[in-house]
Amino acid sequence: MPAPNPKKNASEGRIIFHVDMDSFFASVEVRERPELKGMPVIVGSDPKGGSGRGVVSTCSYEARKYGIHSAMPISQAYRLCPHAAFLPVNMKLYEEVSAGVMEILRGFAEKFQQVSVDEAYLIPGPEVSSFEEAALYALRIKDEVQKQYRINCSVGIGPNKLVSKIASGIQKPDGLTVVRPEDVREFLFPLPIFKIPGVGEKTAETLKGMGICRVEELANCDIQLLSEKFGKMGLRLKQLANGLDFEEVIEKKGVKSISRHGTFSEDTNDPVKISGSLDLLIESVHGSLLRHSFLFKTVTLTVRFEDFSTYTRSKTLPIWTSDIFVIKRVAIQLLSEFIGRRKFRLVGVGVTKLRERDERQTLITDFP
Repeated sequence: MPAPNPKKNASEGRIIFHVDMDSFFASVEVRERPELKGMPVIVGSDPKGGSGRGVVSTCSYEARKYGIHSAMPISQAYRLCPHAAFLPVNMKLYEEVSAGVMEILRGFAEKFQQVSVDEAYLIPGPEVSSFEEAALYALRIKDEVQKQYRINCSVGIGPNKLVSKIASGIQKPDGLTVVRPEDVREFLFPLPIFKIPGVGEKTAETLKGMGICRVEELANCDIQLLSEKFGKMGLRLKQLANGLDFEEVIEKKGVKSISRHGTFSEDTNDPVKISGSLDLLIESVHGSLLRHSFLFKTVTLTVRFEDFSTYTRSKTLPIWTSDIFVIKRVAIQLLSEFIGRRKFRLVGVGVTKLRERDERQTLITDFP
């Protein structure tokens, strides 16, 4: 590949991240059940000894070695790997973890777009001005997700959404792939056509019937021929094969809360360890508040004990504020109810009732 240009400036093209959680449902289940680490894990419907009628929602990378994949009939997955751990879908848990992870990602973004429960696009702020800096920034993101939620994600970085999405899947799991603008075609051309988002099974079969199996062949195909086969979609296919994608990162408005959760590596009732973990989570919440210029009125604490029982406590303040010491003081007050009762598995903190800061206002942060 051409020598990288470490000073490639963002003004010459966009820098877009695609972050994808690795085998998300299965990874969360393994985190909750450490004894499953290294085992083939399949999340989906009950296999019923091979007679189940449902499908695989997702599976661990260990299960994929047996040829198992998402949307495969659960009965087939059972025949391929009967000794796997088959687990039911726990969407409430996955959505809870997803919400926390997305808050972390949003805190790193100037523009942010969540596209599913386990993937999102983001554009970093002006502190990231080169693809070299973007790679270091991605390592920070990966480290923060792992530290707070003990799951891995893969990150693709490119000049547009198309390239970054494809890049995030190249080195899974726990991957990081950077594609600079000058390397886009060299990156895309050797790939099979099904790597292009939107090229499904039927489209791929039609293209193969035309002798097109690799992205390079699609990129160089006569536009007239593609238009005859696919209509207006033909031009779009040719553009994507050449790495052209002008779709924007569309940020959904109306953030309702900012929260962070951390699961302890071992259940603990040590108040120093618990409060120390809470402090780190509060600092992360506060950083996101400042980046988005938000004020809050409500602080919420979440605790989960060793038996998985989960409790939340909230306190609404008389004023709007963004003061980190207010969050800490309220969180410690709420935490005091639970300290010394049982061993903690998880602790979390969040702020809600958000509004954008009005810089003309003077905030009073001292209250009972």
